[in-house]
Amino acid sequence: MKAMSDKRKFISGLITGLFLAVIIVGATYAAREATVVWKQHNAAETSESGEEAVNAKTMQKLQLIETIIKENYALDMVDEQTLENGIYQGMVSSLNDPYSEYFSAEEMQEQKDKMDGVYYGIGAYVKYDEEVGFARLGEIFEASPAQECGLQEGDLIVKVDGQYTRDMSLDEVVSLIKGEEGTTVTLTILREGETEMREVEAERREVPKQTVTYEMLDDGIAYIRISEFDKVTVEQFTDAMAMAKGSEMLGLILDLRDNPGGNLSAVIDVARKILPKGLVVYTEDKAGNRQDYSCDGENELTVPMVVLVNGGSASASEVLAGAIKDYGKGRLLGTTTFGKGIVQKYLAISDGSAVKLTTSKYYTPKGNNIHGIGIEPDEKLEMDYERYLEEGYDNQLERAKEILVTGE
Repeated sequence: MKAMSDKRKFISGLITGLFLAVIIVGATYAAREATVVWKQHNAAETSESGEEAVNAKTMQKLQLIETIIKENYALDMVDEQTLENGIYQGMVSSLNDPYSEYFSAEEMQEQKDKMDGVYYGIGAYVKYDEEVGFARLGEIFEASPAQECGLQEGDLIVKVDGQYTRDMSLDEVVSLIKGEEGTTVTLTILREGETEMREVEAERREVPKQTVTYEMLDDGIAYIRISEFDKVTVEQFTDAMAMAKGSEMLGLILDLRDNPGGNLSAVIDVARKILPKGLVVYTEDKAGNRQDYSCDGENELTVPMVVLVNGGSASASEVLAGAIKDYGKGRLLGTTTFGKGIVQKYLAISDGSAVKLTTSKYYTPKGNNIHGIGIEPDEKLEMDYERYLEEGYDNQLERAKEILVTGE
């Protein structure tokens, strides 16, 4: 596992806005709670009932609008599939729910890859430099194609496979770099302090996302940071806990700052590695149907724990933080969390597309729904960003250490 470099990088990116933390093989997702339900819906099923939004009248109007567009639109015309996807996207977006979305078949496959936490790319993060109008390479993954071919953090990405990238969005640059496993991509980069550009060829291959970082600090304190919850997170967290226990940890700092959430089943499995026997979280749908997610308590943590949270801790990370707080298994330190207490499901359609829809609310073991409210830390402590940027001093982390050493 990587050492503390992640811990020292995530805050400066949050402040400067330079780091739109995007894996070079695909954009990371915003705060969301994702449970996947592969319930198939026949794409041909429609209703002509006047009580339905999709009926004979609306179908006729859609056909009329399409004709008007084709006969009068003066700019470059999109293809038929794009127009069709726009219809579906418009219906879902009318819910005015930022967490409900329509995905085409291609987009849904990308979502599956993201949830698995495994990508095909060169293994690096990308950031956008607004001053120069180009993307730069961020952190380079260990043992990745990017590292092997000599790419370095800070390299300016001038071209991708000969295509000039100035003023491209970050997503556009990422889409050029990612690709099928075993293929290659050529980056034309400019390195700081140099005047000549370099062309670097890298092979795209499977790159598991590192969502968990671990380090043993002084005084027997283990530090584990979870950046998001994907399928790979459970194994990575299990490995980190095994190393911490093997190093005879006396206390644990669990860092959930700026963790946007992720897969619900993943956070439940992580919670089962530290919580006592009992409820982890429960959900209720619009009909009042309740689903409980519980822990058997066999892996309950037996050492003191401090959990670092902030306004970027959302969704699945709030599930974990809320359960820890309700059981009194650790002291929450930092600032109020984001406040996303709802769950989305992916409802698959037979043509490979899907709708991600908010289908339920979740509640902490004590019955609290934190949506729009967040979780208040046991000890509020604002991050001293100025000192961090000037000295690299993380006052929240240092306070967590102090709590574990002194008990106060």
